[in-house]
Amino acid sequence: MTEVKQFAKWTPKVILEGTRMTHKTDIAFLLNEHPRLVGPRKYQYHSPLISAEWCGFSNRPWGRGPVNFEPEDEALAMETFATWARLFELQKYYSWIVDRFHVSTIVYQASQGRHYDFSWLEKRLLPLNFCMVLLTRKDESFAAARVERLKVSGNPSQYDDLTPFIREQDDYRRAFAASMLPHVEIDVTDRDLPSIADEITDWVIANNLLGMPD
Repeated sequence: MTEVKQFAKWTPKVILEGTRMTHKTDIAFLLNEHPRLVGPRKYQYHSPLISAEWCGFSNRPWGRGPVNFEPEDEALAMETFATWARLFELQKYYSWIVDRFHVSTIVYQASQGRHYDFSWLEKRLLPLNFCMVLLTRKDESFAAARVERLKVSGNPSQYDDLTPFIREQDDYRRAFAASMLPHVEIDVTDRDLPSIADEITDWVIANNLLGMPD
């Protein structure tokens, strides 16, 4: 087990990224209650977990949001990211777990022929000790993952073709390589979720990202 550096307060800030069927949301919930990441909890209380995948830009299910916005929503999307950044700055001595953020936007928008530079956002996140985790799986494992996802999906047709998800993983890797934030890639293939959460926690601790310096 990785030794924990002493901080006055544990304030981890972890962004989870990756294509679908890589357990991002499940792992986000586990991290948000992980005793070695956010501290032991004797009772359940409010802890922030947010997502840029929330489709709040249109009044229909699976509509537009900060990831899949259309050109006419660009100003709204950028203001949303800027608002989150300002909230993080105002509440920097707290933990934040984020299930998809700006890298998902970069990857999706590039697939539509639109390219965005989020260096302005990363420059604001870097002093807050934000880090990113790219969750991936082996290409041949997507078929089995689809079987499990179809048991719960409200929009199963999006999984008819697995090729986009496989291709997307390389797009995510390229976007991660260009990031100025500390980052790591973790393969989730054939693994139980607690062990993945443990590995992420170990990495955060080993890289002195568990808290904020005085």
